[in-house]
Amino acid sequence: MAVYALTGFSLVSLLSFGYLSWDWMKPSLVTDVSMDPMEKLLPPAFSRPPHIIFILTDDQGYHDIGYHDSDIQTPMLDRLAAEGVKLENYYIQPICTPSRSQLITGRYQIHTGLQHSIIRPRQPNCLPLDQVTLPQKLQEAGYSTHMVGKWHLGFYKKECLPTRRGFDTFLGSLTGNVDYYTYDNCDGPGVCGYDLHEGENVAWDQSGKYSTFLYAQRVSKILATHNPKEPIFIYVAFQAVHTPLQSPKEYIYRYRSMGNVARRKYAAMVTCMDEAVRNITWALKKYGYYDNSVIVFSTDNGGQTFSGGSNWPLRGRKGTYWEGGVRGIGFVHSPLIKRKRRTSWALAHITDWYPTLVTLAGGNVSEAEGLDGYNVWPAISEGKESPRTEILHNIDPLYNHAKHGSLEGGFGIWNTAVQASIRVREWKLLTGDPGYSDWIPPQMLTNFPGSWWNLERLTDSVRKSVWLFNITADPYERHDLSGQRPDVVRALLKRLVHYNRTAIPVRYPAENPRAHPDFNGGAWGPWASEEEVEDWEGGGGPLRNKNKKKKCKICKLRSFFRKLNTRLMSNRI
Repeated sequence: MAVYALTGFSLVSLLSFGYLSWDWMKPSLVTDVSMDPMEKLLPPAFSRPPHIIFILTDDQGYHDIGYHDSDIQTPMLDRLAAEGVKLENYYIQPICTPSRSQLITGRYQIHTGLQHSIIRPRQPNCLPLDQVTLPQKLQEAGYSTHMVGKWHLGFYKKECLPTRRGFDTFLGSLTGNVDYYTYDNCDGPGVCGYDLHEGENVAWDQSGKYSTFLYAQRVSKILATHNPKEPIFIYVAFQAVHTPLQSPKEYIYRYRSMGNVARRKYAAMVTCMDEAVRNITWALKKYGYYDNSVIVFSTDNGGQTFSGGSNWPLRGRKGTYWEGGVRGIGFVHSPLIKRKRRTSWALAHITDWYPTLVTLAGGNVSEAEGLDGYNVWPAISEGKESPRTEILHNIDPLYNHAKHGSLEGGFGIWNTAVQASIRVREWKLLTGDPGYSDWIPPQMLTNFPGSWWNLERLTDSVRKSVWLFNITADPYERHDLSGQRPDVVRALLKRLVHYNRTAIPVRYPAENPRAHPDFNGGAWGPWASEEEVEDWEGGGGPLRNKNKKKKCKICKLRSFFRKLNTRLMSNRI
């Protein structure tokens, strides 16, 4: 099997922490609300279906929330988490598309064909259309469903769009990252387009509005116009705090003592997002939803350390299978929780939200659907034991083989050159190339590799293809036990073989030049024929806006790069 390295270049960012304090002491927006004493009818015994608000942040590091002893101020998130249940044994995926696909389907990425990399803007690829999504199941249960924010699950044809996958409304971007103000996204030199959509149309009129504020305002508007007596599901997928590092100046000023410019901008973006969550919480209370609501907060992957993020004290970063890439920030806040104000160490994974939320909604989750997630609400609300005992982090057959891996090195059970990772109870196994393996303290200096012990660890990692850790006893992955416990290595390798037998082929098609925004009115959007993916019909139809004047600087380069890009693409096909 071929495998490709996920992590890009190894660059240690300067993380100079400057500690600020300012007056955030305002009357609490969140008050204790007792559980409704009515006879409970819905699983797990609610009097009526709860309103569900799922907040997903982008590239927020494990260390980058106040209650993880961060230098970044997140007073609202800290308050919500403190009055709810913090999930400190909660796992996500190392990059964007995989986490989002597993949230929406409740299935591991090996079961959707999305086990390699992300869905790129020019690929004729999207979340498989045969998958019944979380919002579709909630619609079946009588919910109004809305999405605000980043999709990143494909859009090459209209059937892939959020409004065709279970959401009644959608405001957000379809690609992986856009400018926070202009909403432009470049997928290479000269391949640039606008990416902000309202439903299935391009939202040209929203350009210039900072996305974090725009999305929070949209959530408030949805709540203001909906009937709180009817159940609602809102999926808020903030663009923050993914690059580009952009924030209103007043937030950056608060962190002016931070020496690292990237960290300063990043911190400002996190605090801005925290205020957006505060506004959403306020709207829930103002419009009568809060008492019967469940707020779930989750990150999508680890922080990118060379873009201001920090996963300290965990090992690794975004794009790796070390804990810094896959252990997420997560908490649940709800007046409906039976045992509030505590920390849960129950094992949980992002696939678990699908069956958990559908069950809360009174929907039907059949075992025949083959979900990889579990209903973890009893563990969250009542402190019961988690039904989950293992997590398949992933098996990626398209990654480059690790140089020192082999079938022999895997006891004839598994080729350890293949990138894979699995957690079974307290044990975690990694094979192949897990990605950049350093620990990056907040006070790390700018010189790379930073210190002799970092260099030693990196050099050691290059010569290996199997690692075993007792994550419960060693959450920072400092003591590799693969040599001491070959019996455990064998057992976990067999579990990888078991999962690999259930995997479907990888969906990772070549990029197609017909996806170029210039063929679509200057915007990213569906480009393939509804009848046949390979039959390009040209044009962008209603997506074109002749009166739209593009203000971004990168747009002015499009005509220059167009011919160059056409030549490059013709050479690649």
